[in-house]
Amino acid sequence: MTPLLNTINYPEQLRLLERRELAQLAQELRLFLVDSVAKTGGHLASNLGVVELTIALHYVFNTPEDKLVWDVGHQTYPHKILTGRREAMQNLRMPQGIAGFPRRNESEYDTFGTGHSSTSISAALGMAVAAQKAGSERRAVAIIGDGAMTAGMAFEALNNAGNMNANLLVVLNDNDMSISNNVGALNNYLAKLLSSRFYGTVRKSGKKVLSALPPMMEFAKRAEEHVKGMVTPGTLFEEFGFNYIGPIDGHDIDTLIDTLHNIKQLSGPQFLHIVTQKGKGFEPAEENPNKFHGVGKFDPFNGNAISAKSAKSYTEVFGDWLVDMASADERLIGITPAMCDGSGLNAFANKFPERYYDVGIAEQHALTFAAGMACDGLKPVVAIYSTFLQRAYDQLIHDIALQNLPVLLAIDRAGLVGADGPTHAGSFDLTYMRCIPNMVVMTPSDEHECRQMLTTGFLHNGVAAVRYPRGSGTGAEVSGTLEPIEIGKGIIVRRGEKVAILAFGSMLAPALEAAETLNATVANMRFVKPIDSALIAEIAQKYTVIVTIEENCIMGGAGSATMEALQLIQTNIPHAIKTLCLGLPDQFIEHGVHETMLADCGLDGKGIVSAIAKLIT
Repeated sequence: MTPLLNTINYPEQLRLLERRELAQLAQELRLFLVDSVAKTGGHLASNLGVVELTIALHYVFNTPEDKLVWDVGHQTYPHKILTGRREAMQNLRMPQGIAGFPRRNESEYDTFGTGHSSTSISAALGMAVAAQKAGSERRAVAIIGDGAMTAGMAFEALNNAGNMNANLLVVLNDNDMSISNNVGALNNYLAKLLSSRFYGTVRKSGKKVLSALPPMMEFAKRAEEHVKGMVTPGTLFEEFGFNYIGPIDGHDIDTLIDTLHNIKQLSGPQFLHIVTQKGKGFEPAEENPNKFHGVGKFDPFNGNAISAKSAKSYTEVFGDWLVDMASADERLIGITPAMCDGSGLNAFANKFPERYYDVGIAEQHALTFAAGMACDGLKPVVAIYSTFLQRAYDQLIHDIALQNLPVLLAIDRAGLVGADGPTHAGSFDLTYMRCIPNMVVMTPSDEHECRQMLTTGFLHNGVAAVRYPRGSGTGAEVSGTLEPIEIGKGIIVRRGEKVAILAFGSMLAPALEAAETLNATVANMRFVKPIDSALIAEIAQKYTVIVTIEENCIMGGAGSATMEALQLIQTNIPHAIKTLCLGLPDQFIEHGVHETMLADCGLDGKGIVSAIAKLIT
């Protein structure tokens, strides 16, 4: 067979292929995916599952005129490969390379930037309405995973779309179930029938005739839903006002193309349910799709990781602590919004399944669910990424902090996150939490301190947050004890002259490195709220230069908290003080290598020395 993938750079070339050639293209694309991601790392299982769907969508729809909105974005590698970025995959998620998620400024085929889930239906509906108002025939397609469908935002969009007559297609990629017997010939046939123009015409004509007879109209509507319901699970989506089609085999490319061709001729909101298999075509990923959801570099022949195991990560420290604290206090409840693996809850879930709750991709619900538990004597711990906590800001304020409920937030991926880029960076949490009354906000400088702070937050009779970075820390030995620390107290870890560096969390290590060159004093502040005003006052009495450093945006963060504390005591300071706040700049920072990203922001030892030297010269 003549290779096909190397001849396809853009979808218009794909659409010149014969239908019989598409299965071969799918096989080549799948092999290319495995080989490519093995070299760069990234998301694999989800991308292997959408190979046929991606080909079919670009084959049927006139992209980029027709809009494809992917949800979530980690299933877009086949889409990137077929839209001019095959060669660029060798630099996926690397500095100056292409992103691991759709980016509007990367390609005209990336119609909507997607890093968080459950946004596609809203965005595609907006595009469909824009086309309608422009008198355009272009189509808008939202491709959403079954996990993303658990979020309330997706259902809000469905509810809105069902009341409109915009030409919106929602494709539900259901990979939570295997391709069983009910997703076979009968369902494929019914999908073609239900998506056909003939059926659509008869359906509309029947509704028009029966509309004059309201009781008969309601009877016909119910009869249609019940007939569909006997063979399909689509009644819910029909109630939202969509024409439901499926479920069909998402790896049967002929059925996909026939069905999509039919749907393209229909008007109004359409809903296509396909069933796929995560990791399809790569045995290790088929057997363990969670392991191959996000991977580092691996051997493409057997799936074995080839990178060396690093020191224990903060996520693992949290996971160990959670099991220990749950063993000591039966009130502890572990909650995660669909991030069991990523947040380190596996061991806890296995040991205490009756106290473990994965609420799906529903961050708002997760926090209010925890608040309800806290109202009645339980002690919930919500394990959540910093970037995802942003989605539940209202619930954090109104449902937890306003009522001063004892909920502990274990906030992973704080600060920059390397290859995942700005959509997943935890750049803002210190700022958006610090302004909320009743909050206790802690920033551990190493793994042992992280464990101590988790204990402190859990024992606190109110809302507390411990935010820690992705990956491993300093390699500090972690005690097995459940030992709290005093709330609101920082400590001096190095004594020097003239210059005092107030370090928050992960920035303690580079601060100490810089202090060796500058002969500076270093304070491990530990708490952003309540900030240690007494320690700041002590430092202000002795030093003429005060520098803060944090892996958070400068605006409104820990540095701002320090400056506010200094302002309150300024009349008692016997000398002039020069101040400097170091942190993340006021911009979204592109993906790359974490250490390099910090250096580019001036947050490594060398950068700190340079910034302070400019201040004092």
